[in-house]
Amino acid sequence: MGKFRVRVRHSFSGAHFLKNYKGKAEPLHGHNYLVEVVISGELNGEEYVVDFLEVKGFLKKLLPPQVNINDLLPGNSTTEKLAEWIFKEVKKKFPGVEEVIVWETEKFGASYSE
Repeated sequence: MGKFRVRVRHSFSGAHFLKNYKGKAEPLHGHNYLVEVVISGELNGEEYVVDFLEVKGFLKKLLPPQVNINDLLPGNSTTEKLAEWIFKEVKKKFPGVEEVIVWETEKFGASYSE
């Protein structure tokens, strides 16, 4: 039998800086991030895996329209660490999360899965 996966995307504006980028602190700057959350599971009684709007609402609270990512993450605020942090937060509410992909720009992104 096949496996169902749903995908929910969320965008937000985030500022960050890297604390030890090539030996020095990088200046504070921003990106328009795109986050994609992949959740897998069986169909429930209403014949869907998870309510898209419930996931979207959770992501909106987790990642407001404008946020300083350095305030969210311990250590360096890399895209990789952001993907890991989002994954772990989403998993608390949606245990079927398989992967989180974070796009910092159209061309550069990172993902995290367990």
